[in-house]
Amino acid sequence: MVLLRQLLGDVLRRLRVRQGRTLREVSTLARVSLGYLSEVERGQKEASSELLASICGALGVPLSQVLREVSDQFALAELQHAPVMAEVPERERLPIPDAVPGPEFDGFPEVKDMVAA
Repeated sequence: MVLLRQLLGDVLRRLRVRQGRTLREVSTLARVSLGYLSEVERGQKEASSELLASICGALGVPLSQVLREVSDQFALAELQHAPVMAEVPERERLPIPDAVPGPEFDGFPEVKDMVAA
């Protein structure tokens, strides 16, 4: 069974660590308690859409990008039939690549037209 909150936490943690930022810094910017952010990153708490938007804002990353990465990891886990759960040791979890291979996504044309207008 794939746990969405675990995949989401893994993606958020990887983004934060890649930026060299501390839990305290991101929690302050996102206006969420340090403990709660830690639990979200560890996949122990389900984050609301508002909280996710705030965390993504603190990280300077669009929520859509985070959700896309989570979706890619979810699909990969389903294809491999590998459980990705909090109980699975870190060394046995699916790796989260820095980038998903394939053609660059340039957005939806109709959204670009709306923004340009």
